[in-house]
Amino acid sequence: MSTYTPPHDAPTDHGFSHSRAFFEELVDSAIQHAKRLGATNASAEASEGCGLSVSVRKGELETVERNRDKSLGVTVYLGTRRGNASTSDFSPNAVKQTVQAAYDIARFTAEDPLAGLPDEADIATAAEHRELDLFHPWAIDSARAAELAMACEAAAFATSKRITNSEGAGVSAQQSHFFSAHTHGFRGGYATSRHSISVAPIAGKGRDMQRDAWYSSMRHADELALPEAVGRYAAQRALSRLKARKIATVECPVLFESPVATGLLGGLVQAVSGGALYRKSSFLLDSLGKPVMAKHLDILEDPFVPRGKGSSPFDSEGVRTSARKVVDAGTLEGYFLSTYSARKLGMKTTGNAGGSHNLTLTSRRTKRGDDLAAMLQKLGTGLFVIELMGQGVNYVTGDYSRGASGFWVENGEIAYPVEEITIAGNLRDMLMGITAVGADAYNHGAKTTGSILVNRMKVAGS
Repeated sequence: MSTYTPPHDAPTDHGFSHSRAFFEELVDSAIQHAKRLGATNASAEASEGCGLSVSVRKGELETVERNRDKSLGVTVYLGTRRGNASTSDFSPNAVKQTVQAAYDIARFTAEDPLAGLPDEADIATAAEHRELDLFHPWAIDSARAAELAMACEAAAFATSKRITNSEGAGVSAQQSHFFSAHTHGFRGGYATSRHSISVAPIAGKGRDMQRDAWYSSMRHADELALPEAVGRYAAQRALSRLKARKIATVECPVLFESPVATGLLGGLVQAVSGGALYRKSSFLLDSLGKPVMAKHLDILEDPFVPRGKGSSPFDSEGVRTSARKVVDAGTLEGYFLSTYSARKLGMKTTGNAGGSHNLTLTSRRTKRGDDLAAMLQKLGTGLFVIELMGQGVNYVTGDYSRGASGFWVENGEIAYPVEEITIAGNLRDMLMGITAVGADAYNHGAKTTGSILVNRMKVAGS
């Protein structure tokens, strides 16, 4: 949990309009009203977010946006019937109306014997609410944010005269906090922040134009990459894609650059998450304790990484989180389950209501020197993918087909950029066919992996 505890009077000095104490009173009043109406159990969560976003394009200020949102969500249980309602109005009358609405929905909802709050034994106690250093508000005004965005874009243009245009650069500073509680004894909340710098330059002219983008995103603004570095790297990426070709249809090894390789990790998570499993809409049904990846691969989930983008001492239901091996030597050791999905499967919650927490994919074969150049050598002759398009994954069958662009590699060296291709395979075969993971680890959201080499895929070209 973050060190941040808003003062007991609102507004706060962190840019928030409401204090932690106000949220506690709000949530408690909602739950108490639900009990007065006759609810068997109830839960409520109050949250608030605010921030600044500035965008520039070709050295000119385009937009300055300040956002502020707030919400109170209430869930009411009448035995095994459940109702939910929410409001952005925190007045006492609005809170009562929202609780009444949730209560009325529950009255007319069909019974579900598995619906309900988490078991008390699974709930994170106050002593388990770890300090995870997640809140670092950025005291930046719109003028300074515009300066940083312009510096980022200017660095992209300065990289080469072949950078001819830009889709713009942006700086964002966001922060939020929440408090939730329910009648099985859970009480908790914390504040978080997320800041970013991004740019999308365009290289070339006429028919030979290529776009790429890069960004840096961190909890603490001091850890962001320099705007000039972001701009230069984005420009270099765009320049490297000039004079892209189509290639003939072929079967070959495929190397996924680390930022796009996290999508393979996300595909596995989707396939072994509770909703897909109990609906029997996953190609990895009944896979617990069985091989789902190559034997040299491990996946660790760690909710307690300081400043981690997926860090949390408890999930969205108040269930305690825990560090664990999800995949050990290629064998699946755990699903991703909420209380409800666990009950549907006759299992116990894994503390993953709301998603996974800081997943890291590693290979026991990876050596310290396995940078991108080394991974291209391992690829030999094949396709190096740096961008994927579309959502072409069928999680029922595992069939995988997505638009892609990148580079054709020959004898471990980049030969030329390629575009307008489709890569296809089956996600089960792809996960089992991973032959190497690079030491070039990259964090994308709550997932971290190096570049990933898959032994064979179909590449559809001209």
